[in-house]
Amino acid sequence: MSGLAQSYVHGASARPLIGETLGALLDRIAAAAPDSPALVVRHQDIRWNYRQLRARADDLAAGLIALGLKPGERIGIWSPNNAEWVLTQFATAKAGLILVNINPAYRVHEFDHVMNKVGCKALILSAGFKGNDYIASLRSLAPELDRAAPGQLKAPRLPQLEIVIRLGAEKTPGALNFTDIAAPASKAQLAELAALEGTLQFDDPINIQFTSGTTGAPKGATLTHHNILNNGFFIGEAMRLTSADRLCIPVPYYHCFGMVLGNLACVTHGACMVSPSEGFDPLAVLETVQAERCTGLHGVATMFIAILGHPEFARFDLTSLRTGIMAGAPCPVEVMRNVVARMHMSEVTIAYGMTETSPVSFQSACDDPLERRVTTVGRIQPHIEVKIVDAEGRVVPPGVAGELLTRGYCVMRGYWGDEEGTAKAIDGAGFMHTGDLATIDPEGYCNIVGRLKDVVIRGGENIYPREVEEFLYTHPAIADVQTFGVPDPHYGEQLCAWIKLRDGAVLNEGEVVAFCKASIAHYKAPRYVRFVEDFPMTVTGKAQKFIMREKMIEELGLVAEKTA
Repeated sequence: MSGLAQSYVHGASARPLIGETLGALLDRIAAAAPDSPALVVRHQDIRWNYRQLRARADDLAAGLIALGLKPGERIGIWSPNNAEWVLTQFATAKAGLILVNINPAYRVHEFDHVMNKVGCKALILSAGFKGNDYIASLRSLAPELDRAAPGQLKAPRLPQLEIVIRLGAEKTPGALNFTDIAAPASKAQLAELAALEGTLQFDDPINIQFTSGTTGAPKGATLTHHNILNNGFFIGEAMRLTSADRLCIPVPYYHCFGMVLGNLACVTHGACMVSPSEGFDPLAVLETVQAERCTGLHGVATMFIAILGHPEFARFDLTSLRTGIMAGAPCPVEVMRNVVARMHMSEVTIAYGMTETSPVSFQSACDDPLERRVTTVGRIQPHIEVKIVDAEGRVVPPGVAGELLTRGYCVMRGYWGDEEGTAKAIDGAGFMHTGDLATIDPEGYCNIVGRLKDVVIRGGENIYPREVEEFLYTHPAIADVQTFGVPDPHYGEQLCAWIKLRDGAVLNEGEVVAFCKASIAHYKAPRYVRFVEDFPMTVTGKAQKFIMREKMIEELGLVAEKTA
């Protein structure tokens, strides 16, 4: 891939794409190594081998079919990480159902939107998570649940929803219990399941993941067996996974990071999925890696920062670690170096992608030089094409920034029920417009510069927040930083930095500005600096810059420019 003439790369590979459904994959892996460990869920004290995982998935799939659910119908899951989530992922695929992932942080308004947008006929939910009462939210939209016969809900505000299945032993009026649905299936039921599986096609949609996209209400990216199974496989290949690996997965299953980069990367290679806790807890990760001798660990940059900064970090033996993925948000260079040096993750990789592309399109290799792994997101994944284009849609030369466009097996079927949104996102040539600004160097390595919408234009000068953040990370007092633009009557926009200091560190606004002006162009130095304890974050660890921007506009009494 050396000596690119323009910013276009394609992942040529001798490894063909896999033409299987998720159910067929699980059956094949379980038949080849039935006694190999498949799933460890520490907080539930669960340990299943591949024979047990497959049998339990078959039982649940048969139970869902027995409820009258048909291929193509949608079933939501609203729950933190647990064994039931993993079972549901494979059982719904085996039954031909479309699993709708509901963000554990959603509240009533978002839950309402998701359920009605895709018309879920069934819903699996836990009691709640982190003070968010899921059953109360459901009741607020469907008070009829309390008077309904289980499986026969009729609620005007959720007109498609008929079947509610709750996790746990407690009973809820109008709801079925998961353990009853997942009870051992009869021979006749298993025969019916096998016959159904034989009719399923790998291009069938099986998953809807909601993503905020660029504007407006969350959009439902519709993904197929082919999309996520192959992406999981090639992600695992880049990590050099084998059946001997044990991957610690503290990222949420509802997101591609958990269910594809985690679960499917493991299952496609017969490796073991290890869940440390319902939600991210740095101490639980440290305890799990040591106790389970995990060889891999996934996380976003903020998770690794929390793990490295935990006061008990030094007492844990992490020498079993080899690989893992840092993704989901820009990965600071200094954090990456510490992960390699202090966590023994010599083969850690960086991955880049988006939900709409299943998700990974670029990933670094285990044997890439560390400098490449800490300064780029690697090279193109097999069987995927990417080009970088300017505002007119023309491919730019290597090293020139432009919008990253992705094409190939990984691109979603579309946004559910949104033809207009799909047409805006996927052009006539089949390229997904990511909205990300990137460069590709002559050797094919990609660097994400920022978001098209995040670029700060100060007096005609383009400032890329990612570049300034990477520079500020080199200051010994700074633990984490986010930069973004705020409106300015003279320059149009000015740069603002929110900074988290290291424990015990002291720094003031003037010192931050002076540090920048000594080493980078003066216009890139932040006009405003705020020292904070935390950033507003999504569940997957992405900083919500729009919230920071709104707070600064209010604090400074600025007038936000109008957007289309």
